[in-house]
Amino acid sequence: MTVERTSNPMAVRIGPLELANPVMTASGTFGFGLEYADFVDLNRLGAMVTKATTLQPRLGNSPPRTVETPAGMLNAIGLQNDGVESFLNEKLPKLAAYSVPVIVNIAGTSIEDYATLAGMLDVDGVAGIEMNISCPNVGHSGVEFCMEPGATERVVAAVRARTAKCVICKLSPAVTDITVIARAAEQGGADAVSVINTLAGMVIDVEKRRPVLANGTGGLSGPAIRPVAVRMCWQVAKSVSIPVIGIGGIQTSEDALQFLIAGASAVQVGTASFVNPGSSIDVLTGIDAYRVRHGFESIGEIVGSLTMRENRR
Repeated sequence: MTVERTSNPMAVRIGPLELANPVMTASGTFGFGLEYADFVDLNRLGAMVTKATTLQPRLGNSPPRTVETPAGMLNAIGLQNDGVESFLNEKLPKLAAYSVPVIVNIAGTSIEDYATLAGMLDVDGVAGIEMNISCPNVGHSGVEFCMEPGATERVVAAVRARTAKCVICKLSPAVTDITVIARAAEQGGADAVSVINTLAGMVIDVEKRRPVLANGTGGLSGPAIRPVAVRMCWQVAKSVSIPVIGIGGIQTSEDALQFLIAGASAVQVGTASFVNPGSSIDVLTGIDAYRVRHGFESIGEIVGSLTMRENRR
């Protein structure tokens, strides 16, 4: 990867976007940002990723929809949101008060859904689009787009054709080889991939002998999935030429640095925001302190700096 010299040592480039730093918030964990404005200086973030937006409003799944697990949580929110028109008319104008780049996470049930959303969001105030093709609620003909490389390439290409914004494709860990899907997203025209979405899981109430979540299963997030996410991030970063955004169990700057060293150009802080609303800023501060302590002139010198141990026999 070519490291660009800038006056800001923490700046990173994600496709057409130059971000002031590599720390983003993760979709579904930070609302639309406005909910956290009283607790976090949004302008200090590298970028903010909204919760999923769909063409039509969605009520989501029935409660209970979240449950705590050891070192994490399961959620089955079901993409609850007020729809893209509400986002454009009510939320985006309020976000204009902040300088933080806004990346809108989108979800749909068909290629045309994604393409239409991308076209509607190709407006001032939206810096980029993150395609949620890896949620259990998102599928096409009964098969999730993220499961098959041809489907991934087609849906990404449809979005690419409808927007000049930065296009990020969010990948699922529930595949045999995530690098194949990542390359398909790149071939379709994605500017970056974000790795990984949640892992499917279940918690059972043993006294009632039924799932705790009304949906039965949910997405596992939090520190429990971080080693899996780091491994997949490392694999993908070696397989594509576009930037990788690392996600999964980041609570501290040390956690985030694992992703950066593995090859991620940026990271997203998710579940940690539920515990500490200011966790993203804490992570940012810690990364910069590490950069200074180790004498790196830019964050790009950290990205992909992993040295594998020699395998002696």
